[in-house]
Amino acid sequence: MASQIYGQIRTAFKNLNPENVRELAERPLRLGLIASGSEAFETLDDMLVPASISRSRRLEIDRIVERITEPFDPKRYDLILCDDELLCPPGGFALDPLNPGRTIRDIVRRREDLGLALARSFRPFRKPVIDHIIRTIARENALFCVVTALPDIVPSLIELPWAVGEFASDTAFLTMNQVRMAFLIAGASDHDVGFREQGPQIAGIVGGAFGWRALARELIGKVPFGGGLVPKAAIAYAGTYTVGAGLERLYRIGYGLTRAERREYYERALGKGKTVVATIVEAARRRRGSAVPQIEGDEPGG
Repeated sequence: MASQIYGQIRTAFKNLNPENVRELAERPLRLGLIASGSEAFETLDDMLVPASISRSRRLEIDRIVERITEPFDPKRYDLILCDDELLCPPGGFALDPLNPGRTIRDIVRRREDLGLALARSFRPFRKPVIDHIIRTIARENALFCVVTALPDIVPSLIELPWAVGEFASDTAFLTMNQVRMAFLIAGASDHDVGFREQGPQIAGIVGGAFGWRALARELIGKVPFGGGLVPKAAIAYAGTYTVGAGLERLYRIGYGLTRAERREYYERALGKGKTVVATIVEAARRRRGSAVPQIEGDEPGG
């Protein structure tokens, strides 16, 4: 059985192309700054670029960031940041010096196409972009479990990057998507991306596929929201989230989660997974009326 699943995982890997992730992370950027004066420009600059970066990285960023001091064509820039005391042009973002994180999260949410490149070049974007990646892939894996369990009920909810029918098992899809997440997190962290470059991490994800299944069986009796579809999909969410959290720490400080921390992250993420899955099921129920039966414990937000 294990060798069969490993074979399915190898086949699923054919859907992955790390070169696409490299291109997104390394795409050229042009970022424009608009401010009311030199002091305001310095404030914006300091929020984007910490003083601790190397001289070579500082020179690289200087080629990306341009101070706008005269009439300009917005199409020249991928992103425009403004002093919050000024009126931003359409598509620009006002950066509040008292709460820059709020603006950065808004940019990450609205400009996903720039996420990897911004995270690679500007450290303040890194954690928000990686958090967004982890939540997105964890949700995709939960959604996959729902779609495969209710294929005739939720076709309109499919938001996955691949056709569900391509995969012979849940384990193959979930593992492949976690490897895709590893590529994205490495790209956002300014690390090398690829099967060879991330060999130890990918081996850990593939090897861990069966460990997570064992842990899920151990914990499923503790999940306080019934049996069946909801806990299965919530466990997929929690396992993926935990893998992502470990990769984020590894690329940030050089080592991942301890065994005890992995268990703690996993158990905490089950509650979030329940909410995500319940929302998916409720959306399907509303679209199809009574065609989707009530599932014990899948109330949205519960």
